[in-house]
Amino acid sequence: MVEDKTVTYRIYLVAVVIFVMACAIVVKLTNIQWVEGDYYRKLAKERTVRNFVIPANKGNLYSADGSLLATSIPNYTIRFDAMAPTKEDFKKYIQPLSDSLSLFLDKPQGYYYTQLTKARNNKNRFYLVARDLSYTEYMKIKSFPLFEKGAYKGGIIVDQKTVREHPIGKIAERTIGYERIDENGKSREAGIEGAYSKYLNGKDGKILKQKIAKGQWKPLRDNNEVEPQDGYDVISTIDVYIQDIAHHALLKQLEYYSADHGCVVVMETKTGQIKAISNLGKDGDGAYYEKLNYAVGESHEPGSTFKLIDLIALLDDNVADTSDVYDSKGGVITFSGKSVKDSNKSGYGKISLARGFEVSSNTIMVQAVYNKYKNNPKKFVDRINSYGLNKKLGLPFEGEGIPKIPYPSDKNWSGISLPWMAFGYGVSVTPLQTLSLYNAVANNGEMVKPIFVSEIKEWNKTIKKFDKEVINPSICSQETINKVKDVLANVVKKGTGKSLYSKDFSMAGKTGTAQVNYNKGEGKLYYASSFVGYFPADQPKYSCIVVVHKPNVAQGYYGADVAGPVFKRIAQKIFTDSPSTNEIKNLKKKNSFQDKNYNSYYTKVETKNNLIPNVKGMAGMDAVALLENLKMKVKVIGIGKVKNQSLNPGERLEKNKIIILELS
Repeated sequence: MVEDKTVTYRIYLVAVVIFVMACAIVVKLTNIQWVEGDYYRKLAKERTVRNFVIPANKGNLYSADGSLLATSIPNYTIRFDAMAPTKEDFKKYIQPLSDSLSLFLDKPQGYYYTQLTKARNNKNRFYLVARDLSYTEYMKIKSFPLFEKGAYKGGIIVDQKTVREHPIGKIAERTIGYERIDENGKSREAGIEGAYSKYLNGKDGKILKQKIAKGQWKPLRDNNEVEPQDGYDVISTIDVYIQDIAHHALLKQLEYYSADHGCVVVMETKTGQIKAISNLGKDGDGAYYEKLNYAVGESHEPGSTFKLIDLIALLDDNVADTSDVYDSKGGVITFSGKSVKDSNKSGYGKISLARGFEVSSNTIMVQAVYNKYKNNPKKFVDRINSYGLNKKLGLPFEGEGIPKIPYPSDKNWSGISLPWMAFGYGVSVTPLQTLSLYNAVANNGEMVKPIFVSEIKEWNKTIKKFDKEVINPSICSQETINKVKDVLANVVKKGTGKSLYSKDFSMAGKTGTAQVNYNKGEGKLYYASSFVGYFPADQPKYSCIVVVHKPNVAQGYYGADVAGPVFKRIAQKIFTDSPSTNEIKNLKKKNSFQDKNYNSYYTKVETKNNLIPNVKGMAGMDAVALLENLKMKVKVIGIGKVKNQSLNPGERLEKNKIIILELS
């Protein structure tokens, strides 16, 4: 009897436990259904259906002459969901699809028939068909039998990504720049691409995809949820012709002197537009690459090119004249126990201030500055700072070099600060800052800021223009400018740059040979050779600076020998190798043949047409003009004549539809 009661109690206990568990389950299910239901439904959906980002095409980066410097090329990968087509469709289209793939991808027809059938039998929903396809290739493969039915009925899976290409190769690569995400997820920006990314980057689109297997997702529909919007185009100031000259002239000199690195910049005098910039550094393999933007980012002691400040200050403050005579004192003078020496170890005797500048005499220039400003060094330094040389130029790039100009109130100002500044030591500026100063002389005193971009455009519509920026409207009087110009021209005619002189072509400028790391200990010292000036000397069109670091001293290290030839090569190439431009007369004279051709073309363009024309074989410029007049948006890849067009001739014309032209 007792045992029966015990069994009964146990049964009741189990029943109660089961009842409680059942209640708990009911409560949980109710909670999931009504309280947490939205959360779990959302979670389930996110794990099976998700929006993926479609990166927008970045805008193109163009040179001033219309050449493509950087462009986004769509890149496609095609996969096949072998379970999407019905049994009837697969059987009907497997053979023609295999034939089409064989002709297109250059593999045997039997290979694709076997692989696609195998994918079907193995229930493979992500079989790789082809990768790295262009837009034209993608459009072609999309039209193949079975694939033309789309993602759900035909099983085609399209993965699109954008690749950034640089059509002119490695030239100006660092200035063109990039914008990318590093391994730590941080954005890395450089050059024009990074600085103007807010214009170049469009708005990303979205596409809804469904999970079909582990790590494999397939678009739910053919159309995107949100269409990506292309970025704006950026028109740079770079001239590809001048850029090519500057790059190869610098490269040749770096290789000859086995230098560590160097840079060259060519600036348009009146506007400040940078027409060429090359920055080359030696890699471990001994070859030269665009490693760093030295012209923008490397602030260092300039040496003798800084003496231009001395001459301008002395003349403009009316404390000296070019004809004043100074004694070089055997090529050595001393300040606070420190010696200032001339490269000519015996000195230059007694010579004028102008001649001292022309032969780059340290002793002459230092004496002139020290004698006139020793009681008021602030006046001399304030002039330097009025040109903005004590602060960054404010360029849009990351990593602009930090200048250093000592000031008399600084705690480290000493008895050698002023004389050392007079021959370019104890100060630090970037090559672009030095160039801006010399460009101001060429520009009759107006100092302008270097600019790298002239315009932001959306197709043919200007979004923003970047006009000339004036740093200092007049760095000195016109009288001083005229005298300084004469002396700079004489540097090339009969001074340290006389080896560069040509009776057929005028140049003006200043050589520089600076010791670098002279205070870092034995074996650390090396030379930085430079030349900066403008051309032609009488009516300056361009200014230019060349800096070469660490040339092999056995080959040479003076500025006129190492940097000067690069400057001369650029100047000569631009003006003597270019076709001459003669005045064209009778511009208004009628040409009946020309008028007939124009009227024929105009009539064709104006004719209402609802169909896409065939532009294959046409010159790229003519094809673009024709299509844009039909209100179509045109993207161009390559140069030359039209090889392929993404939209087939005869298709219905839709305004603002994008057509991609491949030129060759």
